[in-house]
Amino acid sequence: MIIGILGGGQLGRMLALAAAQMGHRTHIFCPEADNPASQVAAQATFADYTDEQALAAFAKAVDVITYEFENVPAATAAFLEKHKTVRPSWRALETAQDRIKEKTFFAEIGVGTPPWRAINSEAELRVAVADIGAPCVLKTARLGYDGKGQAKIKTPEDVTPAWAAIGGAKAKPHADGGAFAVLEGFVDFACEISVIVARGHDGQLMSFEPALNVHTNHILDTSTVPAPVDEAVLHQAVDAAEHAAEKLGVVGLLAIEFFVTTSGAVLANEMAPRPHNSGHWTMDACETDQFQQMVRAVCGLPLVDPARFADVTMKNLIGDDVNSIAADMADPHAHVHLYGKAEARRGRKMGHINRLRFPKS
Repeated sequence: MIIGILGGGQLGRMLALAAAQMGHRTHIFCPEADNPASQVAAQATFADYTDEQALAAFAKAVDVITYEFENVPAATAAFLEKHKTVRPSWRALETAQDRIKEKTFFAEIGVGTPPWRAINSEAELRVAVADIGAPCVLKTARLGYDGKGQAKIKTPEDVTPAWAAIGGAKAKPHADGGAFAVLEGFVDFACEISVIVARGHDGQLMSFEPALNVHTNHILDTSTVPAPVDEAVLHQAVDAAEHAAEKLGVVGLLAIEFFVTTSGAVLANEMAPRPHNSGHWTMDACETDQFQQMVRAVCGLPLVDPARFADVTMKNLIGDDVNSIAADMADPHAHVHLYGKAEARRGRKMGHINRLRFPKS
């Protein structure tokens, strides 16, 4: 099959490599010509996500369409669905790319979240801070990631600078009526875990083990499996992720990040209907990884048990970290994955390392 991929980042690159290993070809569609995914894909189209002529030609050239990040406009996926099968659907994409729709969805299916309020003005923000309490965090409802589009509010005096920091001076509801921002209450959490679940076209579900995630400067630093968390908590997170995938009708992958509170509660933070940074450990520690499972799902192939055969810690290579990997390159248990990016910049994901650990016999 020829798999069309919306987006040209490192997730698209690793998805294209997995597809090629399984005998499929990939066709990348994204605005930027210099990108990691098109370096390894069979074909690429460089055009804006609103270019309907280019989108129609892209759809005609592929057998099925997916995406490697959730900030592709939902309207783009909806347009493509008129021409070709899109997996996951544009409805799943629309829900995941808007934090308010996402949290509303979690509430509707009975999955807990931190307290939150929709925000369209500084006046609404002041009321919400008084209601939820400080500290809290203000986020744009759409397009933010890795700490972008976010501002902490430690005291009520931080409201005005926080509103300015996320571009509140130009704030207005989105064209579809969605709010500009969301205020989230802080959670007294013990740790963060994430679950990646694959769902096939026939409803088959296969989940990877939850990973323990540690962030530095709002960017994922490490993911460790097995997660040193109570088994009952891990099962609760997996059940919630699988429930969400079923309710969304996902065909492909769904990744959900959860807070685990000090009392053992599991609260959903964010979700993404695509491969996820916290699932990169699967590439070297599982019988099948998240990218291979994604290819299986979108191509209508049966999913397989993603059994883990080694303990592992995934370490992100951020910015200049990529220049300090000599020892890892010489370690047979350290698997280095680089993304083909020419320039290391502050906060830029350049690659990752999976460090495996095997039990002593």
